[in-house]
Amino acid sequence: MSKFKIYSTGIVAIALSLATGCTPTTPHDQNTSEVPPATTQPVQATESPSSTASPTASPTGSGQNNLSSSDRQFIRSAAQDGLAEVELGQLASQKGAREAVKQFGQRMVQDHTVVNNQLKQLATQKGVTLPTTIGRTNQQVQQRLSKASGANFDRQYINVMLQAHKKDISAFQNEAQQGKDSDVKAFAAQALPTLQDHLQHAQSIVNPGSSTSSPTSTSTPTSTSTPTPTSTP
Repeated sequence: MSKFKIYSTGIVAIALSLATGCTPTTPHDQNTSEVPPATTQPVQATESPSSTASPTASPTGSGQNNLSSSDRQFIRSAAQDGLAEVELGQLASQKGAREAVKQFGQRMVQDHTVVNNQLKQLATQKGVTLPTTIGRTNQQVQQRLSKASGANFDRQYINVMLQAHKKDISAFQNEAQQGKDSDVKAFAAQALPTLQDHLQHAQSIVNPGSSTSSPTSTSTPTSTSTPTPTSTP
């Protein structure tokens, strides 16, 4: 009986040792299951390259317009004088004593409105902000003309138009020849014949007898030089 007890207790001890030996295996299985969550961290690294897309938008917005200061100044001054031509033309069409002055004022409104609209489109393309008023000097002229009437108004208005168009023609010629931007130069060259025609028209009003000769003055570089050889024989 004592041997049986010893044998039975040995079997129980072996069974207990086997039972306790099986339990440590389960914690190792749990530790292996905790390893995969670490693989989720590299996913965050893939989101960082998305921030590199922002610098690509900045270069496109930076190079909109590269106008020189002289081209910008020409556009602004031409726009301001163009507005003045329209407002003074409206005044002449209302207050002009002679029909020729009224018609000239109406023509200033029509022609310079077209040129002003073309200039607005050009300024929008080049990113130039145009003035919305005619300026102090033009306002003083407008106030002086608004107080005049009759033949006095006609004389003052036409004299203003002569001086203004001579100045404008000089500025447009300079821009067409020496401007930096090709689009601005093209605009100046395109509008130049209209300004020259306006000057010619104003001169014909001052000197009605010279109306037949004034149209030839539009092409002054060629017409003035060609008659001289014919007269010398």
